[in-house]
Amino acid sequence: MTAPHNTRSSLEKHQLAPKKRFGQNFLVHRGTAEAIVHAGRIHNDDIILEVGVGLGALTRPLARVARKVIGLEIDSGIIRYHQEESDLPENVTLIHQDVLKADFAALFEKCQGSIKIMANLPYSISNPFLFKLIENQEKMAWATIMLQKEVADRLTARPGTKQYGVPTVLLSACATVTRLLTLKPAEFHPRPKIDSVVVRIDFDQQAEQIKSLPPYDHGLLHRVVRGAFSQRRKTLVNTLSSAHIFPSSSEEERGTIKQRTEAVIRQAELSPSARAEDLSLEDFIRLTLAFADHFSQDCMVILV
Repeated sequence: MTAPHNTRSSLEKHQLAPKKRFGQNFLVHRGTAEAIVHAGRIHNDDIILEVGVGLGALTRPLARVARKVIGLEIDSGIIRYHQEESDLPENVTLIHQDVLKADFAALFEKCQGSIKIMANLPYSISNPFLFKLIENQEKMAWATIMLQKEVADRLTARPGTKQYGVPTVLLSACATVTRLLTLKPAEFHPRPKIDSVVVRIDFDQQAEQIKSLPPYDHGLLHRVVRGAFSQRRKTLVNTLSSAHIFPSSSEEERGTIKQRTEAVIRQAELSPSARAEDLSLEDFIRLTLAFADHFSQDCMVILV
């Protein structure tokens, strides 16, 4: 078992320290890292993309069960640490890369197919990282990632709760989220102030009620969801009519936007006085289809 003081001494030996700007909290217990890998259900033919290699706490147990591990690490000091120590197995390849700037098409090629991610994720990039996954959903198989508890709570929140929001809806449109493990601050160096939760996001699984809905424009769904949640306390008709979903070029057109938005909401069999947090994913998809229907009607009027 790796102890916190061993992590500190390893860092000090290479004149390194946890960097706040990278949100570094290193796992310090070998048993915990092995439990995370076990919960991730890795197969021996998997190529795993690890985000945030750190001192290799997850990397080594991953390398024992996977065919190959490709580690993305933003900290050049950590890359240098592993080069000097030569402490990682031969089936591990390190890349000095910020995952938020990474080309997922290139990573898809490196992974020889759908991307499978394991990550002890820096808290500071949780939300942009999740949206990066959503944007690249067609290239993803699954991601087993460690998040701060409040972010994990958002991903598994139910409609009508304070935690329910944009990432909840958009992620549930393309994947299922399962909570696996809860980790206490003592599992890390330095210790975070809150618990962490390991979740698995499966991009090849969707709820049956979503599969049964008609095809919809994913980009339009994103605009509708973001618009609806842009002012949580306001009603649906107010948030969506000010979200620029309908284009308007004149004062007269802008004056009709609210009426048209209300018509769309009613067509989706929803109440204009509802709030975004009251809507299920199915509701948002029906709303997206209703907007698309109105756009197509506009095109028909222009053609006539």
